Amino acid sequence: MYQNFSDFLRDKKSICVIQAENPDGDSLGSAVALDYLLKDQEVSMYCPIDIPKYLHYFDDWSRVTEDFDYRADGYIIVDTAATVLLSKLLNDTAIKNRLYTAPVFVIDHHETEDDLDFPHESIIEIRPSCTELIYDIAKVQGSEITKPAAEALMQGIMSDTLGLTSSSVTAHTFNVMAELTEYGAVISELEEKRREFMKKSPRILDYKADLIHRVEYSLDGALATVHIPWEDIQEYSDEYNPNVLILEELRLVEGVRVAVAVKTYPDGKITGKIRCSSDAPVAEAVAGYFGGGGHQYAAGFRTYDMSYDDVVADLVKIVPDLLKGVSNE
Repeated sequence: MYQNFSDFLRDKKSICVIQAENPDGDSLGSAVALDYLLKDQEVSMYCPIDIPKYLHYFDDWSRVTEDFDYRADGYIIVDTAATVLLSKLLNDTAIKNRLYTAPVFVIDHHETEDDLDFPHESIIEIRPSCTELIYDIAKVQGSEITKPAAEALMQGIMSDTLGLTSSSVTAHTFNVMAELTEYGAVISELEEKRREFMKKSPRILDYKADLIHRVEYSLDGALATVHIPWEDIQEYSDEYNPNVLILEELRLVEGVRVAVAVKTYPDGKITGKIRCSSDAPVAEAVAGYFGGGGHQYAAGFRTYDMSYDDVVADLVKIVPDLLKGVSNE
């Protein structure tokens, strides 16, 4: 089991771990954990954008760089197998050429189909988080799991499961958390560290109030959308991700079954983050309409040459049938 990953690592002295251009706690935890776990290789960590400040509670987050290691013997892509989430890399000719000619391995846990067209091997299993999958791989391979590795894995699992409360969590997830505790990770200490970094300045709290006032409701309140324009992204994202500020709040609004935060960029790019209520597992289907993917209750997409109003119009068109399909099951 997982022999292809062992074979991939064999004879490689250096590895570059790649995150997509939407880093989150699970992708960062995956990268940092691999840095600790791969003791026979020199590991560098790459992300095409700066790691957001709200993720700086991870030890060694600062080792992630925007400088791509062209000399690595192999590359591991974590937490995605979707071309749309690697577009920034693939738009760089030099990086694209390197990925097409060097050994590449993908580790992902999403339901979305692998559509990467450059040669690669992979381990893709539907799990609550990529970090849980990496833990299982490490256990099978007999890797030494140090306390720092256990902490990175635990933080990644907590991040992608909303603190072990998402519907994707299984008994195995809790077993993994128990084993990580035995390796030295202390969930209370890690959560306290996270909360310190999640604290909001008065300015961010005022901005959250502004976002709440901007929320639009459609389909008799079943669909909630909010627009985050480029000006907001420039002003606030480095301090606090606007999606994180608003999406969970929207999911808790009475009657809301699908919540979507839409960011618009000056180059015509549109990104959307989707969260769904427990009785509406349609997030992946909604994202898929726009060329994205993810999980049943949390997903995302990227598209171009649309406006926020265009996205909302399409959501109003497709969401009723998706919700009806859920009700009929």
